[in-house]
Amino acid sequence: MTAFVVAVDGPAGSGKSSVCKEAARRLGFGYLDTGAGYRAMALHAKSHLHLDDAIASFEYEISLDPTNVQVKLAGESVTEDIRSDEVAKLVSAIAREQAVRNQQREDARARIASCDKPGIIVEGRDITTVVAPEAQVRILLTASEEVRLSRRQKDQTEVAENLVARDKSDSKVADFLVPAEGVALLDTTNLSFEESVLALMKEIEEVRNV
Repeated sequence: MTAFVVAVDGPAGSGKSSVCKEAARRLGFGYLDTGAGYRAMALHAKSHLHLDDAIASFEYEISLDPTNVQVKLAGESVTEDIRSDEVAKLVSAIAREQAVRNQQREDARARIASCDKPGIIVEGRDITTVVAPEAQVRILLTASEEVRLSRRQKDQTEVAENLVARDKSDSKVADFLVPAEGVALLDTTNLSFEESVLALMKEIEEVRNV
């Protein structure tokens, strides 16, 4: 890894995407939302009878700019499409497929290696343990289920029932509820957005300044 890598895991609604994106912007880092890759694959696989064909024909692009995250499939923007309720319902099934997980892992690693910023914040489900276990900073960013549901409903990004079901399904293939050894826990249950961003930045700067 050439860039300073920050790996962040956490359940849906914990605030990790918005917090990581803002921290990356302030630090001048790149930002990678690995969940977008799984969502894009779920959208892409809808039009294929066989998963192997979907994986082989997956022409995926995502920007590493925290101020303007763009996602494309075969050159066409799907930035908004992958956030639909329909895709949210499909993504857990796709994420359970080991072939997809292998492909997404290697894709994320390649994008981390290609980052031309001083650092990159990578967030998702198994980043601290599988995708980037050697990252200089590894954090599990979480919040109580009540707070996570409240945040999702406020943002109107996902229905509560689907969020809970997706967490339960995803937890069978990725442990994002308990920090692994050497992974710092950042609980944002009682933190505002600004406080959460500052807490994440503090964790990063403490390691960078050593």
